[in-house]
Amino acid sequence: MLTAGGDSPGLNAAIRAVGKSAQRAHGMDVVGFHDGFLGLAQRRFVRLHSEDLSGILTRGGTILGTSRVKVNRMDLGDGQPQDMRTRIRAVVEDMELEAVICLGGDGTAKNALKLAEVGVPILTLPKTIDNDVAETDVTFGFDTALGIATEAIDRLHSTAHSHHRIMLVEVMGHKVGWLALGAGLAAGADVILIPEIPYDIETVAASIAGRKAGGSTFSIVAVAEGAISRQDAARREALRAEIDEESGDRKLELKRRLKDLGRTRVGGTANLASRLTELTGLESRVTILGHVQRGGTPSPVDRLLATHLGAAATDFVAAGIHGVLVAARDGEAEPIPLKKVAGRVKYVPLDHPWVSSTRDLGISLGA
Repeated sequence: MLTAGGDSPGLNAAIRAVGKSAQRAHGMDVVGFHDGFLGLAQRRFVRLHSEDLSGILTRGGTILGTSRVKVNRMDLGDGQPQDMRTRIRAVVEDMELEAVICLGGDGTAKNALKLAEVGVPILTLPKTIDNDVAETDVTFGFDTALGIATEAIDRLHSTAHSHHRIMLVEVMGHKVGWLALGAGLAAGADVILIPEIPYDIETVAASIAGRKAGGSTFSIVAVAEGAISRQDAARREALRAEIDEESGDRKLELKRRLKDLGRTRVGGTANLASRLTELTGLESRVTILGHVQRGGTPSPVDRLLATHLGAAATDFVAAGIHGVLVAARDGEAEPIPLKKVAGRVKYVPLDHPWVSSTRDLGISLGA
């Protein structure tokens, strides 16, 4: 097995579950590859015995290490990206591996599908704090990050109240708003901005001004890192249309601009805070939670989910099932073909109960 992409709470719990269930329920030998697909291509591995899996259930991070390489364009350190799929298949065949179990998110699913297409028997488990993997109800890592983000917003209430400020809290989530929406709702934020609902700055300011007029001299704004204004959303659609008509260097430049557009991580939250101060007359401050959301001990919910899916993965291997995501569906583990998962993003549905509750409570979504 291997872990790929960003680290996430619950990875070691899943490693433990895969290893112990493979050994005890199926009599399998287990190896772990260092640093994700990079270690697989370089054949860097360790044999995992029972004692190696002991005591890691509650540990954050991953004992195997991770990387973000792409199997079809992998840089081994010489600055020359290579297609390593055939080489990886040769490693798997030479080591006589029955299956490769990968713990990761959408990028891992894409890599896994590319390897499955060249004959590598592979399965993935849904890991990410963003909760954006398609075809699974939830990913392990999300619950822990949700708790951390919620606690952080909880703690900012007293500061916001004491200083009569607007406190903007930037929450991770990549292109989706699951973390910001869940944490904002759970912690009593007054405004929640998510990528799925482009915001209007005037609407956000009016909501805060309305609170001020009603006697509330502070506001908490939960901002997803991928939140985008209506204006930038319109620019994004225009760029996409232009990309479809261009080629070569011009197309690459437009794709770069599209990638950067609206990302709060490149200054969007600070700019938003400045504009809200101008429009409301209230001092604004920004808190960016960043990678602290990924660290530390996984929650009991994430430990349970990682353990359940990890054990189910070895059952699927024993049954000869591969080329799938081991998804959490209605409390069960279900094998979903990677073709239905890779390249897809699970956005927050606009009719999701959390969105409905947010509106019912009078929390502004900026639209």
